[in-house]
Amino acid sequence: MTQRRALSILASLGLATSVAATASAPAQADPPPREVLFVANNWDGTASVLSSGADLTPVGQVDVIPDREQRMREIYRDPVRLAAFLVIRETVGEGHDQYADDMYTTPDGSSLVVSRPSFADVVSISLATGEVEWRFPVSGLRADHMAVSPDGTQVAVSASTGNRVHVLDIETGAEAGSFATGDKPHENVYTSDGLIWNMSIGEVNNDLDDPALDFLKGDRVITVADAETFEVVREIDMRDRLDAAGLGTLSDAVRPATFSPDESKLYFQVSFFGGFLEYDVASDRITRVKALPRVFEGRRDEMVNDSRHHGLTMQPSGEHLCVAGTMDDYAMVVDRATLAEGPRVDVDKPYWSTVTGDGAACVVSESGADQVTSIDFATGRRITSVPVGDHPQRVRLGSVPAGWSGTTSQVG
Repeated sequence: MTQRRALSILASLGLATSVAATASAPAQADPPPREVLFVANNWDGTASVLSSGADLTPVGQVDVIPDREQRMREIYRDPVRLAAFLVIRETVGEGHDQYADDMYTTPDGSSLVVSRPSFADVVSISLATGEVEWRFPVSGLRADHMAVSPDGTQVAVSASTGNRVHVLDIETGAEAGSFATGDKPHENVYTSDGLIWNMSIGEVNNDLDDPALDFLKGDRVITVADAETFEVVREIDMRDRLDAAGLGTLSDAVRPATFSPDESKLYFQVSFFGGFLEYDVASDRITRVKALPRVFEGRRDEMVNDSRHHGLTMQPSGEHLCVAGTMDDYAMVVDRATLAEGPRVDVDKPYWSTVTGDGAACVVSESGADQVTSIDFATGRRITSVPVGDHPQRVRLGSVPAGWSGTTSQVG
């Protein structure tokens, strides 16, 4: 064999070996999405994106009303929708349009699903392009709070003037089903036993706030529905439970609510009350009530949307609760076992409370100061505050694609 022939054979073998090695190498997997916190800035129609830890490092911002011009043209052509749009602005919006109430991301972090009260819809926004991928108009004239299913595949949204909860496929926006509720459905919570709990709050935008006129507030109940069939399996009227517990002066309009880790206890706020209550699910009764310090001494009709306190979350371990004292301008960590109060953290009109990704701190939205604040569960003290957009309300954990660089038109 000549030297040239030998070199040719070796080269061929080397090439073949290289090709075989390349073919047998496993394909490189896409990096997992990055966990973040989304803050719904209700009055300017944006979502601030922050790191999911207590440091709240800014990551970027998403425009959740890229189709505003088109939606406004539709509204101005429809006298009924225009009237509703203006009423929302002057009542629940406190003189502002409500563009971003609640939000969740798809499991892969590629899209942000947002309920938009003034547009009476839910939309999915692509985090790659900033464009609307799908839109679902809710029944009635206003969209409100949402909840995401435990597997992340569906979102439940309250149609607050339609007295109905819609359950949507989070990827396509197709309606999987719906169920009727009490008047003005508000908070939604999924439980691990395959149920959706909806809290209806009745009419909160009038001045009929005297206890003697409470009957004019509407039908306020907790509606419990099967998350697969959407059949209503139970209805809980807290009026009866409050009266039985000697709490007849409290409103039965259940506001933000959170379950204990084992879902045996429900903790909830009610209209006009500074504090929260504990409800035992199995025995169907209120077991404890916690009144928190009063700072605001104004009239009931001066409380924004009847919310003295609006925002309540549970530490994942179940050890503490974090309370947003909206009209009292503070947030506070409370020991769940003893109901002992932590330090009062001065904040400006806090409107929501959630937990950080590691569960070590809670985060409250300061709607009066356009910022969010993290509070350590262990000490009850402020960690940091970070500016966001105009009138932040809901704060939710979500995710963005790995390398997302902070705007809806840039993906790493």
